Amino acid sequence: MRWQDLIVSTPDTLHGAPRFRGTRIPVTVVLDNLAAGVSKEDLYDNYPTLPEDAVTAALEYAAELARDRIVPIPQ
Repeated sequence: MRWQDLIVSTPDTLHGAPRFRGTRIPVTVVLDNLAAGVSKEDLYDNYPTLPEDAVTAALEYAAELARDRIVPIPQ
């Protein structure tokens, strides 16, 4: 599975925000929930239309963004 198979961005849906194919669930929802300590099981319970590999795809997408973009980190 490649994250590109599950994550799409179209200007006519969610103003182009990255989302999971076939849903209106932005990738940030998954990442924010994981960062807040929500378990994968609870995440899938709360968003039953999430694709099976959504968590993995979201993490791979975030990792690629982190590699490609430098964000200043306070010292």
